[in-house]
Amino acid sequence: MTRPLKIGITCYPTYGGSGIVAAELGKELARRGHTVHFIAAALPTRLTELSERLFFHEVEMLDYPLFEYLPYDMALATKQFRVAREYELDLLHVHYAIPHAISAYLAREMLRPHRYLPVITTLHGTDITLVGRDRSYLPITRFGIAQSDGVTAVSQYLRRATCEIFGLGDIRVIPNFINGEEYARRPHPELRERFAPSGEKVLVHISNFRPIKRAPDCVEIFARVVERVPASLIMIGDGPDRARVEWLVERHGLTGRVHCVGKQPNIVDFLSIADLLLLPSEMEAFGLAALEAMACEVPVIASRTGGLPEVVEDGVTGCLLPCGEIAAMAEAVIRLLRDDAQRREMGRRARERALAEFSSERIIPMYEAYYREVLARTSEPQQ
Repeated sequence: MTRPLKIGITCYPTYGGSGIVAAELGKELARRGHTVHFIAAALPTRLTELSERLFFHEVEMLDYPLFEYLPYDMALATKQFRVAREYELDLLHVHYAIPHAISAYLAREMLRPHRYLPVITTLHGTDITLVGRDRSYLPITRFGIAQSDGVTAVSQYLRRATCEIFGLGDIRVIPNFINGEEYARRPHPELRERFAPSGEKVLVHISNFRPIKRAPDCVEIFARVVERVPASLIMIGDGPDRARVEWLVERHGLTGRVHCVGKQPNIVDFLSIADLLLLPSEMEAFGLAALEAMACEVPVIASRTGGLPEVVEDGVTGCLLPCGEIAAMAEAVIRLLRDDAQRREMGRRARERALAEFSSERIIPMYEAYYREVLARTSEPQQ
């Protein structure tokens, strides 16, 4: 019988896919008997409850006049080292190479006189886009990935891009996942009444409102849709493009029809009243919002980009269109909103695919097996 592991997880605690995946991974691992220690600047968004197997260690920042910018990466490395030593962690699993893999490398080196602490890095996509914007980050990002004892990517697309840009090949694809019991469509008539009091169709968009997510496109698409179909648009999340979204809402005279509700902890409630999800992103390494919607029987209208074609089956669980094709996306939305039978069948198939390909029951054992594989390579085989 294999023994439970003691795992340290570091992620960004912000409202984004990587932090959500890391939090959900930790919760699932704890349910399976492992002990998980989150080491981060703040409590991850989805980590609402701690337990005897689920801990959180906050990275303390030194406020010192000499530093124009607080040295988060150094503080993180120190915290990772201390937690690993005090709680005898078996490994560190960090999400994003910059700066988390670098900090983990430093923590591993500090601990090395006592024992070796394996580091696993999961790439979510921003590592690649960062280097794409500023090539000066390429050497340090490559170093962080290469020095990791194991590397995973959330999609085949991301694995290919990483190999091409960094010249690294030993990367394991372990996709994002959902818990099928938690992510399921449930009746919420009072919530639907709040946003669609006259029986309008409900569209939803979920993102961190960064420019790459193209949240303003949702308003442009919706402006065309409501000319032909009574509908409401709920935009969940927050970020730099929210002001532009709200300006476009006023410009198109859509106040009262577009609802910017900010960050929400109860995503399933909103997806349960949705008829469609809009995801017009310029790039998605995977598309976690699409998977969450599919699990709640919501078809997805999205850009054909990055890893999205690995999640959304075009014409079966949603529609994939070229990024920026606002008119074409609006037509796809209108067509599905007018055909309840087709839309519901797409929703049924979407949940079926989400559970068959991306359920936690299928994906978490991949992580467990990979952890033990890396431990076996770097130390005595785990019993």
